[in-house]
Amino acid sequence: MTATAIILAAGFGTRMKSALPKALHPIAGRPMLRHLLASCEAVFDRIVVVIGPDMDAVAAVAAPHTVVVQHERLGTAHAALQAAQYFGDGEVAVLYADNPLITPATLTRLLARRAAPDIGLALLAMRPADPGRYGRVVANGGLVERIIEWADADIVEREIGLCNAGVLCGNAAMMRRWLSAVGNDNEKGEFYLTDLVALARAEGEHVAAVEAPETELRGINSRVELAAAEATVQAWLRVAAMEAGVTMTAPDSVFLCSDTVFEQDVSIGPDVVFGPGVTVRTGAVIKSFCHIEGAEIGPGAIIGPFARLRPGTMIGAEAHIGNFVELKNTALGDGAKASHLSYLGDSDIGAGTNIGAGTITCNYDGYDKHRTTIGQNVFIGSDSVLVAPLTIGDGAFVTAGSVITRDVTADAMAFGRAQQVEKPGRAAEFRALHSKQKG
Repeated sequence: MTATAIILAAGFGTRMKSALPKALHPIAGRPMLRHLLASCEAVFDRIVVVIGPDMDAVAAVAAPHTVVVQHERLGTAHAALQAAQYFGDGEVAVLYADNPLITPATLTRLLARRAAPDIGLALLAMRPADPGRYGRVVANGGLVERIIEWADADIVEREIGLCNAGVLCGNAAMMRRWLSAVGNDNEKGEFYLTDLVALARAEGEHVAAVEAPETELRGINSRVELAAAEATVQAWLRVAAMEAGVTMTAPDSVFLCSDTVFEQDVSIGPDVVFGPGVTVRTGAVIKSFCHIEGAEIGPGAIIGPFARLRPGTMIGAEAHIGNFVELKNTALGDGAKASHLSYLGDSDIGAGTNIGAGTITCNYDGYDKHRTTIGQNVFIGSDSVLVAPLTIGDGAFVTAGSVITRDVTADAMAFGRAQQVEKPGRAAEFRALHSKQKG
């Protein structure tokens, strides 16, 4: 029998105070919904995402999974019921896009607990440090008697530490029946998923709670809670990287993306930020205060400090990128160097080439981007301006302070300087003139 995950992602996220749907707010560079999908993909056979009308961006993130639309937002049970045709004949778990950090291990435990012969419904629960206004789980002997909302709880019930995380799992046929039976006789006139607990108990079914850490189960409904979730994921990612052979001298100051890839023996200094799409190969060193996204860094390369690598950048083996150097859509060959104060955009730079301080590639003419191609073992003198489109051949030498607008052949020396002119005594005359004017 199949196991199906139904993810509710139709919420506006009013408390986020954002035009962006709540499910799309990023954690470690990945939308909340995509975090939960990744966990579900490791456990469930089928995933269905319930969205609201005109939420094409959420549907795009949910792809390639099935998407259904809740045309009227009438509550969580109503939302889950919209996906009933996809329940199949196995297990069905209903989850929330704003509970994005549930791990595959926890989901596996949830399914296993529900599969026990004496359990009709299983739910996820936690013991948060501050239970606040969470619904409380009233349990006896390991089985759930009821869920009581904070507003309806008395003083004793509010002291219960076990809180409802909202996730439910049951047999498909039972889930269809219970969802169809949920009423909306409440203050908001909505159909609540939590009512399934009472319906299951009324039929004599046992309800079990599966506990997991608050870090996995807490909901994200505000920017403050989003920041807390970010901190949790960053801690997970740092630990995973270090356990895989990465050295971080100040881990708490390093920020990673969910898709950051490290090979062994990478070393990362303090205050480094990795955006999406970064791969760092064996033995590379990332020094302090670097910002890297959409880049691949080759084995043994040294980056920084204070370097910025933008999308499309490929750094070769043993290459060096120094302080205040920015690369964009540029391939830097093995052993090449750009040690300081340069911008290299839309370029191909050969192995062994040295880029002097203050060099820039002028890749944009106001309308189009153009490429600069620099061969192997080229020397580019300091303060050079390379105006694309441009090709500089292998072994060429560009003298310092040059503006290069035409191709340079291999092994040639190129001078692109204006002719220096000297006017003897003119400086003294200039000073005298200006002193007289001021007087």
